[in-house]
Amino acid sequence: MVLNRENVEYFADVRQKFPTPVFSVTTSHTEVGQIQGQQIARLLPNGGAVLYIEGPSDNEASVRRTEGLERAKPHNVEVRILRGRWTGESAYNAVTSYLKLTIAKEVRIGVVAAQNDAMALGARRAFEDMDSGRDRWLKLPFIGCDGLPKSGQMAVRNGSLAATVVIPPNAGEAVELMASALRTGKQAAETFFTKPSSFPPLGSLKPR
Repeated sequence: MVLNRENVEYFADVRQKFPTPVFSVTTSHTEVGQIQGQQIARLLPNGGAVLYIEGPSDNEASVRRTEGLERAKPHNVEVRILRGRWTGESAYNAVTSYLKLTIAKEVRIGVVAAQNDAMALGARRAFEDMDSGRDRWLKLPFIGCDGLPKSGQMAVRNGSLAATVVIPPNAGEAVELMASALRTGKQAAETFFTKPSSFPPLGSLKPR
């Protein structure tokens, strides 16, 4: 079993030749992005601009999350993209550089979103270290994803983040699928997608 990947090139050939269970378990990163787009729609019902911090451009999860967000966000929401590398430090540096640009003063950002919680919190730290305009930026909703109980969900509870997307762990599902396939002698589906969810629920998010 392969975790955190879909469309594994060699699976079709191996599954055709051998009865051994071969499959992958991952999250639908497109759906993760769609949930973030829905969160943005709740937070910005009248439209606006989002500062969006992506992961590496050559990473499939990053690409799929952006596709999902673009598909789900309202048409009256403009997305300004910064590039990170999944770490809080990379988001901190990206935001610090952005704040030096003239456009940072011209565009009125309504939400700061990131493709994981670490980058969302790193972006928040960059605004906390500003000399001027700090209070305005820190009043904005910051949203991320991963949603681990002791990091992303805790950040929502303490007010550092407005929302996150909970991405369930894959290993437990993978072990259960493997056990079932070995017990029944039937192949699992080639790719199994775990189900992400909004934290807090979308219905509880209110415009800022």
